[in-house]
Amino acid sequence: SFWLFARVMGKGSEIKAGSYQITEPITPPQLLEKLVSGDFHLSVVTVIEGWNFKQMRAALNQNLNLQHDSQHLSDAELLHKLGLNYAHAEGLFFPDTYFAALGSSDLQILKRAHETMQKHLQAAWAERAPGLPYRNPYEALIMASIVEKETGRDADRNLVAAVFVNRLKKGMRLQTDPTVIYGLGDKFDGNLRKIDLQTDTPYNTYTRGGLPPSPIALPGLKSLHSALNPANSNALYFVARGDGSSHFSSTLTEHNRAVNQYQRGR
Repeated sequence: SFWLFARVMGKGSEIKAGSYQITEPITPPQLLEKLVSGDFHLSVVTVIEGWNFKQMRAALNQNLNLQHDSQHLSDAELLHKLGLNYAHAEGLFFPDTYFAALGSSDLQILKRAHETMQKHLQAAWAERAPGLPYRNPYEALIMASIVEKETGRDADRNLVAAVFVNRLKKGMRLQTDPTVIYGLGDKFDGNLRKIDLQTDTPYNTYTRGGLPPSPIALPGLKSLHSALNPANSNALYFVARGDGSSHFSSTLTEHNRAVNQYQRGR
């Protein structure tokens, strides 16, 4: 992405905040130079990895430099407007930074974000590992969104994906909290309770087998690649260590021992 390029060039923290307008073709190095110096105007929309579609729509609506053609549309109406035949809008748009002329329609940003997601998803699908339990790229996208929400540590993503792939292959329930939280929607108050894990929704992977009916977030490139090329591991469980990383286990006994060590302080 452009932000990765900016970080690699050591300029990520020097980009000036504000509205920008671009009226002619420009290369990434030229664009970076101008954003650092702040000498022209264009609309900049940043969509964060792990956001859900509701958060993306809020960011578009709050951007004063865009024309808000989607603001009063339902998700279903928006998909129809974009010519997309999906039951759910979640996960269809790639998280990245998008640049457009001042006053551009938010539908242009959404169209570009969807096209970018399709490009990355199809490329990853073409290079997928053999024997994965996905019937189509959309199911891989669902898995990628779960991986995106389960860990913020890139080094763990392919292991997290391996856990869920292994569980699917064995017919085990995924039992992943982020899907439960997504299913709760606005009812989630930041505290996931035992009763929530027992309350059935289409997204509760404790009460239902298989994948949820749609993605639960906008997955980034690392999560897409991890879902389609998981680690070569027998792990079926993982628990947070408390330092941002996770401990992975292939047996319930080992997992319970890790839970005692890292979460219960025993």
